[in-house]
Amino acid sequence: MPLSNLKTDLPEAYEELIKIVTLLERHYRDVQDYEFTIEEGKLYLLQTRTGKRTVQAALEIAVDMVEEGIITKEEAILRVEPNQLNQLLHRRIDPNAKVKVIAKGLQASPGAAYGKVVFTADEAEELGKEGERVILVRTETTPDDIHGMVEAQGVLTSRGGMTSHAAVVARGMGKACVAGCSVLNINTKKEIISVNNLVIKKDEFITIDGGTGEVFLGKVPTIEPKMGKEFETLLSWADKIKRLGVYANADAPEDAQKARELGAEGIGLTRT
Repeated sequence: MPLSNLKTDLPEAYEELIKIVTLLERHYRDVQDYEFTIEEGKLYLLQTRTGKRTVQAALEIAVDMVEEGIITKEEAILRVEPNQLNQLLHRRIDPNAKVKVIAKGLQASPGAAYGKVVFTADEAEELGKEGERVILVRTETTPDDIHGMVEAQGVLTSRGGMTSHAAVVARGMGKACVAGCSVLNINTKKEIISVNNLVIKKDEFITIDGGTGEVFLGKVPTIEPKMGKEFETLLSWADKIKRLGVYANADAPEDAQKARELGAEGIGLTRT
């Protein structure tokens, strides 16, 4: 039964539930996931535990609890993991999209991207410069693949870990990357990917989510990053509490501008 119906059908139980939930959140000082039942008009609380949440929800909850006087600003900052914030800066899969997951690897570099499958850096560079969206698929990348990674929307490898060449370079470029997807059988000569009796050919579309490590068949809609006022509020609190300044490494004007927009105090290193 939806809570809106409970309020109408059993108003006394509803009011009691709201009081208990409020008490629990203030006691545990965090959002609760609770289970309850109502028998013959009497409310019974069965279980409560800390509620799971998305990154955006974690931000909203942390800020709300500070404003309600439940936790301090310092505690709110510690409630949100830095790597979670990183996910907010990149495109992600539309939660309303219908998807078909075909494989899962390591969450090597956040962001979601779709494109045509290509197997060489030269192809990625050529098609990318022509305006085509491509995903560079390799067993593993090397420094010789950099030019293709620059033009690709994302990178997918069947070998390598979080410190592999593909992962490190993709994170530096801000590109989506799924690495170490060992279930993929990549045949660069035949230009096909085989996985679970499915064959994906060159120029067919796939989508990767570097935040979850998932690989999807076809084009999956993605959405622009949305940080919201809670993101800015939390960072403003962090600025007042921090002991170290944050400077960015930027080799291009657009990188410097983006760094400043996201709160960097300046540019610490520029290579010319």
